[in-house]
Amino acid sequence: MSPCNIMDYNIICEVRVMNLSWNRRRKSEASPDTQPQGDNPSPAEFRLPITPPGGKPKRQLSVFLRAGIFVLTAIVAGAGAYRFLPMAAVAVSQTAKKELPIYCVNTTEKKVALSFDAAWGNEDTQAILDILAKYDVRVTFFMTGGWIEKYPEDVKAIAAAGHDLGNHSENHKQMSKLSAEECAEEIMKPHEKVKELTGQDMILFRPPYGDYNNTLISAVRQSGYHCIQWDVDTVVL
Repeated sequence: MSPCNIMDYNIICEVRVMNLSWNRRRKSEASPDTQPQGDNPSPAEFRLPITPPGGKPKRQLSVFLRAGIFVLTAIVAGAGAYRFLPMAAVAVSQTAKKELPIYCVNTTEKKVALSFDAAWGNEDTQAILDILAKYDVRVTFFMTGGWIEKYPEDVKAIAAAGHDLGNHSENHKQMSKLSAEECAEEIMKPHEKVKELTGQDMILFRPPYGDYNNTLISAVRQSGYHCIQWDVDTVVL
């Protein structure tokens, strides 16, 4: 489209949206052929006698203008879709592929799975074991590497009482901030310590702070573990 045509189209657009007072003022200046009828002409009734290059009628020019606006709108919309839809698709894809730990399992039985995190002190360990034995309850103790090193006899007592030994990482770090290799190291160091003390291979891992991402979940699986999360936190009860 030539610059001249663009100018003519813009003039017609402006005339269509001019307010009524402007039309009334121009009414006296326009030629008899172009004067609108009636006391209150609408902007759509009044047109300046503009003939586009090539002598095409104004009506054809108006139709062509509308088609051009439609095409321009479609181009803008298409450009927007090209720019933003891939980003939205990536966001949806990333959300859809988010890996999750095990929060709970479906069962018709009236049961709960109890667990304890052992990352500090052992003052209450024996009392907890006594209460659990009294009611014949088995639970899981998720232990850090430091706790295993500091309280090896408690680890043995927990295993002897028939409870599950769980892995709570070596240093209680935020696992989502670690690389795959660092996650694997955090998992396998406590594993080897418990293996040496009890002969058992732990298979349950709980991330510190409940913090996880896809990298961690993958590292847990590759280490031969199941990633376990809680769905009820006694800290906030």
